[in-house]
Amino acid sequence: MAERTIPTPGASQALAGREGTRARERYLTPPVDIYETPQELVLLADLPGVSRDELEVRVDDDVLTIQGRPRPSAAGELRYREFELAPYFRQFELGEAIDQARIAAELKHGVLTLHLPKVQPAQPRRIEVRG
Repeated sequence: MAERTIPTPGASQALAGREGTRARERYLTPPVDIYETPQELVLLADLPGVSRDELEVRVDDDVLTIQGRPRPSAAGELRYREFELAPYFRQFELGEAIDQARIAAELKHGVLTLHLPKVQPAQPRRIEVRG
């Protein structure tokens, strides 16, 4: 199940085609951990320096996109810089097993937690026959 949410080599090329307009700007790929429970997948993405206002998480054409822009946390005027703040960007292809309408996100202390609920299988039920 978890492998269906991670781009395969062919899917990576398709996703890269969608990123074609991003070639001019340098992006960092945030590291992620993905856990599976019987009810959902849980994705943890490390996004240090990104606030909720600078974070975008969206699903479009079965592709989950995470992008965020870190902001300097120090007050005052910058005098010297060796650490570049580059934006984060990562995409995952979602399979049919994920209920996209119920995806939930939370950002705490620079860690994005995404809850990706699994689609519930149809339960057996009795169908009333009218006549």
